[in-house]
Amino acid sequence: MYSTNRPGNNNSFSQNTNNPSSSSLPQRLFTRREVIPPRNDVLWRIERGAVRTLTWSEDGAFITLGYWGPGDLVGYPLSRVKPYQIECLTSVEVSVLPPQMWHQDIEALVSHIQQSEELLSIVHRKPISLRLWQFLVWLSEKFGREVEQGKLIDLNVTHQEMAEVLNTTRVTVTRLLQQFEDEQTLVRHKRRIILRLPNKGGRN
Repeated sequence: MYSTNRPGNNNSFSQNTNNPSSSSLPQRLFTRREVIPPRNDVLWRIERGAVRTLTWSEDGAFITLGYWGPGDLVGYPLSRVKPYQIECLTSVEVSVLPPQMWHQDIEALVSHIQQSEELLSIVHRKPISLRLWQFLVWLSEKFGREVEQGKLIDLNVTHQEMAEVLNTTRVTVTRLLQQFEDEQTLVRHKRRIILRLPNKGGRN
């Protein structure tokens, strides 16, 4: 059984309260689909909203590297991947951390490494149905909230974006999501997904 629980994980879009204090740092606001500027002299701590980090292949196919929410640190100094981009999936508020303050957020830096490894592990799972299910569970742990029918992923991730994470096709993602719905392990609510997780994310 694969677990995606992380100690100290902040659920949904809650405000981060770790040091250094958000109130003492410069703040920036970005709109949905806006790209965070490629600066090598700062890290961005997400206070509200969600972003994804991504690159693309020679033929222009997007490759998603991670999904990040409140409390997470992102920034161009954290990656050697070229090209590299940080795209806002919602409206986003960030605090700007200069290099002399990075050491004060060691917990968030360690969390960045752990989450990257978790996602890397998931995208190599087989078969693809297990890979997709565990990715949905991972999203629900990071961006989910409990509702009457199960755990709602409070983030709109398109079928194409899922395919870009999992190295598969949009058609395959659509087919498998329908299969999960037929199996009653997944419920669609408007443009959101609700997972029914009686065994904490495992599929029988």
